[in-house]
Amino acid sequence: MTTPVLATGHIGLNVTDLDRSLDFYRRALGFEQLGAGGEGAQRFAFLGRDGKLQVTLWQQSDGEFSPKTPGLHHLSFQVDSIDQVRAIESALKALDVAFAHDGVVAHREGAASGGIFFIDPDGIRLEVYAPTGADHAPAPSGAAPTCGFF
Repeated sequence: MTTPVLATGHIGLNVTDLDRSLDFYRRALGFEQLGAGGEGAQRFAFLGRDGKLQVTLWQQSDGEFSPKTPGLHHLSFQVDSIDQVRAIESALKALDVAFAHDGVVAHREGAASGGIFFIDPDGIRLEVYAPTGADHAPAPSGAAPTCGFF
């Protein structure tokens, strides 16, 4: 039997305040709300584009994301070009989003791929990158991947 090729379907994120997170993911990253449900303190929302589900937000947490516990390291979104990365960076700056690095960074020294790294309202580390165009961008971690240790 041949093992099927797997593709990531969608990502589910636990959030503390669904309305705040919905506002962030829609305004900062341009997601559309595809659906929602639940009631009271346990609500959820489906986000994506063109009817394709990409992220589900689950309001069922308190506290803040911890890089010290097992689980999600970061969530990465790919775009076609560095210009698109920079456009999203501008939108994020207008929303006073906290960045891990200043501007576009290469994934490692000499890499063509690179992007921006920032956090959502619950402290979840996010990345928007392009596969090419970051050839001359700095690599803050030298030979280590910029989406690696923090």
